[in-house]
Amino acid sequence: MEKKNIFAHIQEIEAQMETMRLNLGDWKQTVKELMEVNQRLTLENEQLRKILKREAPPGPSSKTEAVGKPSAQSESTSDEVVGEGYDNLARLYHEGFHICNVNFGHLRTEGDCLFCLSFLNK
Repeated sequence: MEKKNIFAHIQEIEAQMETMRLNLGDWKQTVKELMEVNQRLTLENEQLRKILKREAPPGPSSKTEAVGKPSAQSESTSDEVVGEGYDNLARLYHEGFHICNVNFGHLRTEGDCLFCLSFLNK
């Protein structure tokens, strides 16, 4: 009688161990995904900090220059404004960001994006 109880108890422990193994595998996968997201966000953050440092105005004197700019822009034609937007998108793409509607603003990690390139070629 005791032998049957011992075998039943061993089978229970085996079932619990299998459940724990499956849970551990799920947790491992979740940690892996979180680490990948963290790495991607860290790279994107570094890229944005570089861009921000490069484009940051050197001092308060640039604010006075910006006040004078709207009058110059009001004299420009609408063609130049469209060209300026295209130039900004092309610059963003070459800095490593998506400009397509699928992944707009996300860091490009796997080379060129066909959606972005087709958008630039329009």
